[in-house]
Amino acid sequence: MLHLLPVEDYIERMTQAPATSKALRRRHDREIVAIAVPAFAALVAEPLFLMVDSAIVGHLGTPQLAGLAIAAAFLMTAVSIFVFLAYATTAAVARRVGAGDLPAAIRQGMDGIWLAIILGTIVTALTLPSAPWLIDAFGASDTAAPHAITYLRISSLGIPAMLIVLAATGVLRGLQDTRTPLYVAIGGFTANAILNALLVYGAGFGVAGSAWGTVIAQYAMAAAYLIVVVRGARRHHASLRPDAAGIRASAQAGVPLLVRTLSLRAILMIATAIAARMGDAEVAAQQIALSLWSLMAFALDAIAIAGQTIIGRYLGAGDAQGARQVCRRMVQWGIASGVALGLLLVATRPLFVPLFTGDSAVHDVLLPALLVVALTQPIAGVVFVLDGVLMGAGDGPYLAGAMLVTLAIFTPVALLIPLFGGGLTALWWAMALMMTVRMATLWLRTRSGRWIVTGATR
Repeated sequence: MLHLLPVEDYIERMTQAPATSKALRRRHDREIVAIAVPAFAALVAEPLFLMVDSAIVGHLGTPQLAGLAIAAAFLMTAVSIFVFLAYATTAAVARRVGAGDLPAAIRQGMDGIWLAIILGTIVTALTLPSAPWLIDAFGASDTAAPHAITYLRISSLGIPAMLIVLAATGVLRGLQDTRTPLYVAIGGFTANAILNALLVYGAGFGVAGSAWGTVIAQYAMAAAYLIVVVRGARRHHASLRPDAAGIRASAQAGVPLLVRTLSLRAILMIATAIAARMGDAEVAAQQIALSLWSLMAFALDAIAIAGQTIIGRYLGAGDAQGARQVCRRMVQWGIASGVALGLLLVATRPLFVPLFTGDSAVHDVLLPALLVVALTQPIAGVVFVLDGVLMGAGDGPYLAGAMLVTLAIFTPVALLIPLFGGGLTALWWAMALMMTVRMATLWLRTRSGRWIVTGATR
């Protein structure tokens, strides 16, 4: 089932005669759907790993579940920092696909994979001896700490595989293939669920069994990706050897995206910390609102992924006008998706809120905050799309600077909310301001046209 999609078809399509305006929109729509739908399914499949682990370990006892939660929080934070391995690789590979140089595209992807192996090995080497200190820094209780340390030490062995999956996902997205990542994610989720059940209960390994099951599933996913990439490399006679210059270039391209990611995570952490100071009901409601916001972000991020792959390909082919046209079409998709998600959230909130909690105090502060979340979804749709467009264009330095500006504006506004007696709704209005600032900075850059740099490399 796993295969490298015939990207030659995309290259041939780029050289065909110009289509009519209506036909062009239909072609763009088909391309966006073909990439975004499987990308969305793969994005949703990944968080299910942790849900399965939590469901299985939860039956062992509260200390075990608490230990898993603490260790998983560190692992997810550590891995999310390196999400640039997917983003930067997607843009670089897609450019070379657009330029018609498939061997160079795969070679560029291999540089990203080698960088993932190096970074993963370093993080694992640092995590193993420091696990007790890290767990203590998270404030684990005496009963939960031993389980957290066990889970973290074993799971850290899978970090190289997790980073390989990120980089290889970027390679395949750049090659216009989002179906293979979907298949691998489904297979990994299924294997993880079966292995967890067998090792935790069947073999009686407890928390350690859950960690080992996840590690095995992660390496199986990494192996599946590598098989696909290696087959593509052999087919197009691309070298698989590590190239110091290429690895260094991949790292340099990822630094601005790392700054962007850290700035965004700082905003989310500040928001949660402020909610925690408001009271237990507020922080509980904040966790629910943030979870729903993140879930809707998966749908919008799928369109952003389409933006990364399609824009990179157009620019690589030297088609600046085509890049502008597909950018406009994706913005329309982002707005429409945001409106649909906002309306869905408003319509269903009386149904799903009781699923999270029966506490009336949490309901009282959560419901008005969710209205703000719903109202800002069209803005979020534009933000995610333009973010993906600029990533696909390799405009990382601007994205980093824009996020630092957003962080500088959001932080003082958010910190003033408790001083003026504002509640959770006011905090989410500050989040709305944050998204509006992001939209403004991204829109200005897109309108300027400075992001349009054609050619196989930026």
